[in-house]
Amino acid sequence: MTSVNTNQEKSLFNLGETVATPGALEVLKNLNIPTSLLLVRHHAGDWGDLSDGDKEANNQALLSGDQILSAYQFGETRLWVITEHDRSATTILLPEEY
Repeated sequence: MTSVNTNQEKSLFNLGETVATPGALEVLKNLNIPTSLLLVRHHAGDWGDLSDGDKEANNQALLSGDQILSAYQFGETRLWVITEHDRSATTILLPEEY
């Protein structure tokens, strides 16, 4: 019988280099939200405030190697977290910065 430690999180995909745009950093600072919170949610497969279809597209992207997008709403502010298809980088940004 194999012992499984359920306290360890499974990595769903590589984040690559993590970066954030100046606009996103300013918003996060003003809202007192650490960038790590968004990265942890994204990396764990919590795609945030997306339609069911977009969430399913992300689940398929885990298998196919396509781009992964999460969106998180904080009041009137929306932030995106995007991991590139080749998993070389993950960027936190405002939608208008895309």
